[in-house]
Amino acid sequence: MSKKRRRKFTKEFKEEAVRLIAEEGYSYAEAGRNLGVNPNLLSRWKREFEGIEIDPGNAASMQAELKRLRKENKRLKMEREILKKAAAFFAKEQE
Repeated sequence: MSKKRRRKFTKEFKEEAVRLIAEEGYSYAEAGRNLGVNPNLLSRWKREFEGIEIDPGNAASMQAELKRLRKENKRLKMEREILKKAAAFFAKEQE
């Protein structure tokens, strides 16, 4: 009984395969047949590359947005704590 060896694909091969699907309009099945790769594998590669791709020009605006959201989050947490204390104060006062 012979074991199948696991094939290894280069990053360039994976990127090209994903490009065929995303830009050229090939279906997963069609691209898989042409490349000799399982369509499920192509789908996984596409999901992986979608998570990685970030436009370098957009990175600065994303950092600014992240900073703004963190500041807003901090302010909202402080407001929530104040409201909790006020609710506890008024609940105690009504007793």
